[in-house]
Amino acid sequence: MSRLEIKDLHVEIEGKKILKGVNLTLKSGEIHAIMGPNGTGKSTLSAAIMGNPNYEVTQGEILLDGVNLLELEVDERARAGIFLAMQYPSEIPGITNASFIKDAINAQRPSDQPLSIRKFIKKLDETMALLEMPESMADRYLNEGFSGGEKKRNEILQMMMIEPKFAILDEIDSGLDIDALKVVAKGVNQMRPHDFGALIITHYQRLLNYIVPDVVHIMMDGRVVTEGGPELAKELEANGYTELAAKLGIDLADK
Repeated sequence: MSRLEIKDLHVEIEGKKILKGVNLTLKSGEIHAIMGPNGTGKSTLSAAIMGNPNYEVTQGEILLDGVNLLELEVDERARAGIFLAMQYPSEIPGITNASFIKDAINAQRPSDQPLSIRKFIKKLDETMALLEMPESMADRYLNEGFSGGEKKRNEILQMMMIEPKFAILDEIDSGLDIDALKVVAKGVNQMRPHDFGALIITHYQRLLNYIVPDVVHIMMDGRVVTEGGPELAKELEANGYTELAAKLGIDLADK
């Protein structure tokens, strides 16, 4: 069983403190959701885990099976088993989807043991069919000219093909209609029985109707202020953050 541990994490960007002591543990086989008001540090957390150089970790640790990810470069974190589905995926002309995914898979394998073309094509075809993606998308340049929904499906395609230990899904549901949302959720749920865990950053309960989390963490003012089961997200949907903040003695107006 793999384990991702975030211990007393403090992060700044351009001298501004964003994360102020985040503690969180995610085990393989678990799906965790992070919710919270805008500007509370949810996307900063994902960037810090993946190693975005614009975010400075000033205190704390991020451990993957006991290894401190803060000592690794971005590509080393990816090879160690961390995957980030970005909120705004970049367009990369000149590199096809299939080529990008194949290279990403082989980067995690010994150099003398690349995945065979036959096995790669079979798995790619099966995964794209599951995600209801046309075969032509394999030969299109990475995200170039993709709609918002196509980009989100493509992120899930990459995740399913690469098979990371842990995926951070940063607002993977934003901009999706209900049909696309169900397809994205199907992809995540397909990974669930494996040695896999996911940290889902979202604003909306509707995604969690289709990917039911084991734990819901609520962030405010750069910290995890409370956590619970799926019912916590439903409570937020019904009552909003202001009421929860009042219960916890937090004044959102000052944040």
